[in-house]
Amino acid sequence: MSEQGKPSGPRFEQFDQRIADAMMRTNDKPEGLPGFLGARFVRFEPGRLVAEMEVKRELITIMGALHGGAMAAFVDHVLGCVLYPLMKRGQWAATTEFKLNYLAAVKTGKLVAESTVVALTSRTAVVRVEVENEGRLVCVAQGTLLVSEPPAKS
Repeated sequence: MSEQGKPSGPRFEQFDQRIADAMMRTNDKPEGLPGFLGARFVRFEPGRLVAEMEVKRELITIMGALHGGAMAAFVDHVLGCVLYPLMKRGQWAATTEFKLNYLAAVKTGKLVAESTVVALTSRTAVVRVEVENEGRLVCVAQGTLLVSEPPAKS
């Protein structure tokens, strides 16, 4: 417990600032699905990542709201990326499952996701993500990720 009586968060064996900085630099040349979504990293701290995404017209359904798949892709991206500065170089994280609760429709503005590591072992991680839009909570998610070793050299 912390001094204020709240549970203290997990402690991490390492936080590689160079990896966090390199991931922040990907904002300059976004590629793949994160690039299409417009996902940008804002802040990395040990066990915490904040990312943003502008709500683009291309991601709005005919009903006038952000497609749930776009939100899920954004969440999955920050769910895994928060782990890379905490893992050994060469390891990778793969989402094995995650659950989303959509709390409110998103029509315009910016999404801000905060990804927090709840637990991390040598093989798995549990990560929680909260997404806000214009100051209101619109999605909460939690996922489990597999932490894999680099392939053995032959």
